[in-house]
Amino acid sequence: MEENCIFCKIIKGEIPSDKVYEDENILAFKDINPAAPIHVLVIPKKHVENILSIEDENMLKELYDGVKKVVQILNIKESGFRIITNCGKDAGQEVMHLHFHVLAGEKLGEKIK
Repeated sequence: MEENCIFCKIIKGEIPSDKVYEDENILAFKDINPAAPIHVLVIPKKHVENILSIEDENMLKELYDGVKKVVQILNIKESGFRIITNCGKDAGQEVMHLHFHVLAGEKLGEKIK
């Protein structure tokens, strides 16, 4: 855990979140500034800065399983969804804790921007 990381504070319960799914390694919660009607962040409970910082090969599988659980819980498999992860400030990563955005709930455009 990183002392000043907002996601680590959410994991520790110091900052409230609207949880969608949680297990021993993953936390998924609603984004407070949603970019779509459904916007959930899926994060590892272990602090990792970005996708290039993963050292444990199981972490990617755990995140994938977390995304699948969110899709199942929110019943968005049939309508479709988008998964995005940003890597670095120039890519739009605002919180330096690995996270996947799961976006759904409306027809998403072809372009991300």
